[in-house]
Amino acid sequence: MAMASVNVLCMNSRDRDTSYANNSSLQKNILLKTRPFLEDTIKDMLSKIFPGTCIKVADLGCASGPNTFFPAYEIMNTITRVCQQLRWESPELQVFLNDLPQNDFNTVFRSIPGFNARLKKDKGDLGGTCFIAGVPGSFYERLFPNKSMHFVHSSSSLHWLSKVPRGVENNKGNIYMSKSSSIDVFEAYSEQFRMDFSKFLRLRSEEMICGGRMLLSLVGRSITDPTSKDCCSVWDLLTKSLFDLVAKGLVQESDVDSFNLPWYNPCKEEVREIIKKEGSFNLNKMEVFEVNWDFEDNDYNKNYVFEKNKSGQNFAKIIRAATESMLNNHFGEIIINDLFTRYALHVGEHLSRERTKYTIIVVLMTMN
Repeated sequence: MAMASVNVLCMNSRDRDTSYANNSSLQKNILLKTRPFLEDTIKDMLSKIFPGTCIKVADLGCASGPNTFFPAYEIMNTITRVCQQLRWESPELQVFLNDLPQNDFNTVFRSIPGFNARLKKDKGDLGGTCFIAGVPGSFYERLFPNKSMHFVHSSSSLHWLSKVPRGVENNKGNIYMSKSSSIDVFEAYSEQFRMDFSKFLRLRSEEMICGGRMLLSLVGRSITDPTSKDCCSVWDLLTKSLFDLVAKGLVQESDVDSFNLPWYNPCKEEVREIIKKEGSFNLNKMEVFEVNWDFEDNDYNKNYVFEKNKSGQNFAKIIRAATESMLNNHFGEIIINDLFTRYALHVGEHLSRERTKYTIIVVLMTMN
């Protein structure tokens, strides 16, 4: 049975309106919300294990676009401020930007001179030098030498699984977990996340120094029920859009039945239990917050006025940027424009009735 393949999982890199670079404002809102956690973690790490001349940082799932250098800048900014306050010489920073090999690393590399120029302009001689390298590969595999990393960061990535779970072949009429899915489907998705996240923690524990810190944020769900609206509505509406095309004869129903996403929204109880059972890290803090589907509806936009069609289009572009490569691979490129036109309409109608939000789980950990 053909399913969504992680081998074609990459954000849209084409220089056009539907690229990830032009449609990552929702992820930027998540980064802004987690910035206080990032600052506090770096400050605490420096107070406990000041590493001397060079701090090594990994950003896992960096993608390509305006968000790629956000964590590195904030980390450098925090380090410079702390060192000024304590009259320390600012250390050098080595940042490893990781994503799958299909990621648009060429654009990332072309952006490095601009990032360095911004650091020089903002920090002058007060900040240390920042060295940036790309590390293509899955974060479900080893990426770095033993005991080499001081800080690991990942935002809006760990809800993507290493593969579509086994045992979801009978999930007909759905592309993800839904109220009509069988218990076997729920269990298969939950088990795949448990295996993937446990492996992720074990691999990072091999790569990090004792006392190193890790900050993760991922899309989860607000309650233990795996059919909660903040978990399933996004994909239920995409399924509905696919069946609109089935009704028009543009898509085969069997193709929808055979497509399942390598994605999972855990609840915080699942995340906590896996961290505790795996045992490599001490859980310092776990927080949950919400962000609206429409990135324009945020804490910083006080003049926001809901417009059904615009909100639907905004969110449809976000989802298209993240899933188009998989949908192209399975259904063919010819249906994509029609699919997301329908999806934008369904999302707009949904948001006019109910302001469903994304639940974001933030985890701060220390390496044992």
